Amino acid sequence: MIRLLFNTINNCTKLFFVILLLLSTRHIVVGQKKSQKPNVIFIYADDLGYGDLSAYGATKISTPNIDRLAKEGLKFTNAHATSGTCTPSRYALMTGNYPWRKKGTGVLPGNASLIIPTDKITLPLVFQNAGYKTGVVGKWHLGLGSPGKDINWNKPLKVGPNEVGFDYAYFFPATSDRVPTVFIENHDIVGYEKEDPIEVNYVEKIGKEPTGKENPELLKLLASPDHGHSNTIVNGIGRIGWMSGGKRARWADEEIAHVFLDKAEQFIEENQKNPFFLYFSLNDIHVPRMPSTEFKGKSKMGLRGDVILQMDWTVGEILKKLKSLGLEENTMIIFSSDNGPVLDDGYADKAVELSEGHKPAGVLRGGKYSAFEGGSRVPWLVRWTGTIKPATVSNALVCQIDLLSSFAQYFQQKIEDTEATDSFAIMDALIGKSKIGRESIVKQGGALSYTKGNWKYIEPSTNQPFNKLTGTELGNDPKPQLYDLNKDPGERNNVASQYPAKIKLMAEELARIKDAGGSR
Repeated sequence: MIRLLFNTINNCTKLFFVILLLLSTRHIVVGQKKSQKPNVIFIYADDLGYGDLSAYGATKISTPNIDRLAKEGLKFTNAHATSGTCTPSRYALMTGNYPWRKKGTGVLPGNASLIIPTDKITLPLVFQNAGYKTGVVGKWHLGLGSPGKDINWNKPLKVGPNEVGFDYAYFFPATSDRVPTVFIENHDIVGYEKEDPIEVNYVEKIGKEPTGKENPELLKLLASPDHGHSNTIVNGIGRIGWMSGGKRARWADEEIAHVFLDKAEQFIEENQKNPFFLYFSLNDIHVPRMPSTEFKGKSKMGLRGDVILQMDWTVGEILKKLKSLGLEENTMIIFSSDNGPVLDDGYADKAVELSEGHKPAGVLRGGKYSAFEGGSRVPWLVRWTGTIKPATVSNALVCQIDLLSSFAQYFQQKIEDTEATDSFAIMDALIGKSKIGRESIVKQGGALSYTKGNWKYIEPSTNQPFNKLTGTELGNDPKPQLYDLNKDPGERNNVASQYPAKIKLMAEELARIKDAGGSR
């Protein structure tokens, strides 16, 4: 009886300590989860306008997966790329520097040298320095190889995304309408065969392959006149530039979205136990718009509408992947676009006719290439479950150029005064804890503009005011322009003549920023 009592007490004691250990362990796990660095996925759409999503008022098309980010997180109404075109916006995102400060940061050909410095801080390096695994999947368009040297496509491409902070890279060099039309994984062209060497030229025709100009009967997607999409035909589509060789390595446009999604999901799976940063740079909705079969005709808005739906599906698949891996709560997702919208950008895909009733830029004036707001005010959604309050809307002035300094501040990293000179640390605004973002912003869309508070000044420009090829108002005017964006977000009423003192002040402030070599 005594032994039974002793064993019972002993077992109860053991049970008590087991329960205590489990409780203690549970406390440790919870504590680790709360203190863990969040994964960050930046999803970058291409040529997506402020009014192209149903979360931003579109009624002719529905984007439920992207809308979820707004419902479950934060929607910005005053968010910006630095530029009205892709390469400069991406340069600013990566470096924290305004692109107009450096020559050669305009829209690059497919054989351009790398324009990102390899010896300066970059956005992916901030994450690497914080112990993250970093990856880029998708469009690159920031050049490859050392400056001043021709790219040899038949050897490993050793100067590119990996050299500016990405542990893993799966991308194509420029845009899908430019040669070379190949995927690159880290330093190697996927599917390359040495028996079929690749050559690329943007000055003169090379090889004997058919071109869109000489063989229009071979095209499955006709080019718009005078846009330049009349050179080497790949997958039935004329491209900008000439290419020979690499037959097995060339992509089919219809597969691009699926290939990039597969690689993005693979990166997430392989790094699910580590903090990771993924720069997921979508091909959609850039031309040539060639969705996979499952999305063709689905939107009733033609190919442009179809690729918007494909883009939305892609975002939905990323959300599913995060949920399946249990990463929803500890992953910050940022969704934005590199510049404003364009309908006819080089191919006869009936985007203009079939968009009737849809306003790609919403209430904004202009679009891609423009100094008006439609050129660079873009959708921006952020979801970080448990940190960002659902269905939050912010009018804080934010810019993609600020991500570098904001994450550096978050990780308590010091940025040298000579680096990321135009990037501001505004993390509280970026996650909805503050309604105050940056004080002002300089943007380029041909002419430079300067926005401070509700006032926007566009400096005088004698360049053409209208792009006849794309049908876009460029915002160029030999006279200064001034708009009150609170009262006139569509920039219809130039009030420069009513506020000469304001014009003088803003012109002087813009000049000081240009001369200073940095904003912060």
